[in-house]
Amino acid sequence: MRRCELIRVLGGIVAGLRPRRLAVVAIAVFALLPIEVSDAGWLPDLFKTSSKHAKSPKRAKSARQSTRPAKLARHRAQPKHRATRLAALGPVALPPSVLKPAAARCDPSTFRIVLDVGHTAESEGAISARNVTEFAFNLRLARLIEERLKAEGFAETRLLLTEGRARPSLFKRVAAANNLHADLLLSIHHDSVPNKMLEEWEFEGKKSHFSDRFSGYSVFVSRDNPEFKTSLLFAELVAREMKAQGLQYAEQYSQAIMGRYQHPLLNKETGVYSYDELIVLRKTSMPSVLLEAGSIINRDEELKMDSPERRNIISSGVASAVKEFCEPRWALLGPL
Repeated sequence: MRRCELIRVLGGIVAGLRPRRLAVVAIAVFALLPIEVSDAGWLPDLFKTSSKHAKSPKRAKSARQSTRPAKLARHRAQPKHRATRLAALGPVALPPSVLKPAAARCDPSTFRIVLDVGHTAESEGAISARNVTEFAFNLRLARLIEERLKAEGFAETRLLLTEGRARPSLFKRVAAANNLHADLLLSIHHDSVPNKMLEEWEFEGKKSHFSDRFSGYSVFVSRDNPEFKTSLLFAELVAREMKAQGLQYAEQYSQAIMGRYQHPLLNKETGVYSYDELIVLRKTSMPSVLLEAGSIINRDEELKMDSPERRNIISSGVASAVKEFCEPRWALLGPL
């Protein structure tokens, strides 16, 4: 469809809209158009079309006839390929109900996301049903996410590997992330269950533990993080990407059976929880999210988490979430 035809169609659509909603539609149109738009004078005409005090058809016709020669003269005097940048519009005041928390416009080549590899070689986290350490799962997935993000143009992606025992290493990784002046932090983990839920079995001649009771991913944020709203925004994007890939979130964290591991569920549709006391989320100065990619204590899900297919699904989902986080246009509009 040529631009002039598109303009006429849009004019017909918005003719009956109230002014407040019209402003939102106009912003949406500009967001979807290329950065440079030729003959951008159609926007004022669009607003005039929907005015409550529009002229009657008869008067409008005579007005057009009287002004047409002058308009033609001005049009001919102007360059053929006039370009107007979106910045020329200046700030636009949108209704509070329309605005959403949004990341600032970012340049992927300079945007720095830190991928925190959960746990350390000295403190390896959970042990899977087949006696593989969580740290090994975390490192392998984090490296693939790093590779995927760099391939998407996020050249400043940093893999954060920390040494030492459990609690001291948490403060080390927080300090390292803050010193890197990161724009975003994603901590990579794999899930287990409280010890009281574990059952014994034998794998390859070695005693091990499992729990097939729960499975799924989960996403955590801390309400004490100084960038909580932005953290929650990114958490929602990650969780929605996981769900879009057909993955289910772990529902047990909202259940009393989890005891001290129970956490408030912030979004029952996507599986975003709050974990306010977690140091890596609470003490970092940038928006921070923790992803439990799946359960490695569940025997069936451990096999899936060990497969290249599942790792590709998760790394692609994270990369898509980061790209959407950095794209400002999507956040301009709420429900109309």
